[in-house]
Amino acid sequence: MHKVSLSLDPSRLDIDAIHAFLTTTYWSAGISRDVVARAIAGSVCIGAFQGDAQVGFARLVTDKATFAYLADVYVLVEHRGQGLARAMLDAYELYAKYGFTPLGTPDRFMEFHRPDVYRAPVA
Repeated sequence: MHKVSLSLDPSRLDIDAIHAFLTTTYWSAGISRDVVARAIAGSVCIGAFQGDAQVGFARLVTDKATFAYLADVYVLVEHRGQGLARAMLDAYELYAKYGFTPLGTPDRFMEFHRPDVYRAPVA
């Protein structure tokens, strides 16, 4: 068995594997491969790899200076329990351990929410 490694190198990301996993989740069921690829291209991403196989992923939407939003975090079931979740901040209950809290001033944030965005045709 190969050791699992983490990489910020976007060329290592397996878009097909990421898309395949994301389509099985509650937050992005029906997402198109094109939307996944564009989301990744506009974000800072980390991949978890066992050899060349992608086994985990996390995406930061960020200005790279003052703000980051953590999204699309996963570790394949067969690779959970190895510390990858902690390394990539997987699962809501782990966020608090790393200082994440609910918004302190939600009245200062706005949301543009389109619940069917992943099912909509790409414009």
